[in-house]
Amino acid sequence: MDENRSSEPRPFWLAGRPATGDAEEAVTSPHDGRVVGVHSVPTDEQVEQAVAAADAVRARAAALPLHVRAEALAHVSRRLGERAEEIARLITAENGKPVFWARGEVARAVSTFRFAAEETRRFGGEVQRLDTEPAAEGRLAYISRVPYGPVLGITPFNFPLNLVAHKVAPAIAVGAPIVVKPAPATPLTALVLGEILAETALPEGMFSVLPVPNDRAGALVDDPRLPVVSFTGSGPVGFSIMDRVPRKHVTLELGGNAAAVVLADADIDRAAARIALFSNYQAGQSCIAVQRVIVEDAVADEFTGKLLDAVGALVTGDPGDDKTQVGPLVSQAAAERVEGWINEAVAAGARLLTGGTRDGAAIAPTVLTGVPADAKVCREEVFGPVMVVQRVASVDEAFAAVNDSRYGLQAGVFTRSLDIAFRANRELEVGGLIIGDVPSYRADQMPYGGVKESGVGREGLRSAMEDLTHEKVMVLTGLTL
Repeated sequence: MDENRSSEPRPFWLAGRPATGDAEEAVTSPHDGRVVGVHSVPTDEQVEQAVAAADAVRARAAALPLHVRAEALAHVSRRLGERAEEIARLITAENGKPVFWARGEVARAVSTFRFAAEETRRFGGEVQRLDTEPAAEGRLAYISRVPYGPVLGITPFNFPLNLVAHKVAPAIAVGAPIVVKPAPATPLTALVLGEILAETALPEGMFSVLPVPNDRAGALVDDPRLPVVSFTGSGPVGFSIMDRVPRKHVTLELGGNAAAVVLADADIDRAAARIALFSNYQAGQSCIAVQRVIVEDAVADEFTGKLLDAVGALVTGDPGDDKTQVGPLVSQAAAERVEGWINEAVAAGARLLTGGTRDGAAIAPTVLTGVPADAKVCREEVFGPVMVVQRVASVDEAFAAVNDSRYGLQAGVFTRSLDIAFRANRELEVGGLIIGDVPSYRADQMPYGGVKESGVGREGLRSAMEDLTHEKVMVLTGLTL
């Protein structure tokens, strides 16, 4: 990151152009509290201009040739790759994510925009002959997908680049203008993405990046000129949006308390290493970080010992250090909440195997066992480096424990049995199932989303493109087929 730039207020992006408002906000490092950047805040009038511009360009955006959309997306992918280290350092500065993981996030965003460019070139219509019945002789249906209209993308702090990419890339791919409201804690990375988008040939109004505080988001959610709201974040906020605008098309990628099941036939060494790392990656601030570990009795003692060794070997500390694997949470307030949940579980009878301490915004990687079923660390989404180990007697009991949650985003099952893998696919109430690995695995091109209180709709480029559009049918009559 350019240290000189951190003292200069970054503009926001209004209808594809840089703009400044009448107020500024500083962004601080969760690690040491230093100011890492300052950005301008849009006025209400500027927010209105951005929405009006998105509405004004909606017809032109929908008519953009596929090659124009695809080349814009490919340009963003290339430029993210060229600026990868700069952007990774910026993510680390504002989010506290170790640079090791930040580099991975940038690499994923490069792929996300590349996948979008590829899918755009394949996003054509479908032809269906209708003369399967005598009454329809000479008729042919052309089925195309049409965007609902401009999109409001509300993004979280934990992946300040790639989760913005998952809003922006599919919107551009389908020809829908998008207004992005990034998380107040981490807006700087989204503003850099705006810089790169401004280098493309997209029409004015195709995108805006508006770093407004959360208490001003309601007006954007309510605005009828933004018929689609795509939200990633906490469940209560997401469902309140859905309740607030029931006539809009709302997609929600919400939270979870992801389970990893370790069965007796598993590779115990691999399971312990992967669960240790992916309970604590992003300091546990991922909706598919491992939170609940469900282990079959036959291997529970061996597995737990190896797990504790693996957790103890993780490198914690300064997120700017290349070797650090676990950094701070996004704020001290977030860490204090997690610390409170740990203490509450211990007070209720849980056994603390390791961790549980807080230093500022950092929580030491924590493993609990014997946790009461109604404790917050079991029932809610911790969003911190905390895992709960639960012993079970059988596969039946393990799968019942996974499903004993109001969430259902992803689960992981460590087993070598193909039969058990397909049984898990039938029985587990989740949107995604990872066999032989942690639930934290995500390929950016695959459908991604949950069931129950983990959300509605699917991300993943093709899936999101379909989610932002509806089918339109044109019937041609009097043809000789």
